[in-house]
Amino acid sequence: MKAFEFRQLSDSELQKRLQEEQENLSHLKFQKVIGQLENPMKIDHIKKDIARMNTILRERALGTVIPKAEKVNVPAQEEKK
Repeated sequence: MKAFEFRQLSDSELQKRLQEEQENLSHLKFQKVIGQLENPMKIDHIKKDIARMNTILRERALGTVIPKAEKVNVPAQEEKK
């Protein structure tokens, strides 16, 4: 999922989803150890989703929102002689 999709969830839904993903991660790690994991990239994707959810929960707890980067028009530098 993308970060904007996680932002649409409520805090309780996000907490529930976070717990489910952490359990899923532990199952995938176990499958990796016993050699039954088909796609090892799933572990990386779940770790990133967990980090996104933790970041969003932390932002909400602090009451801050990180603004999107705005385009800044930088004038071209003139050549010096």
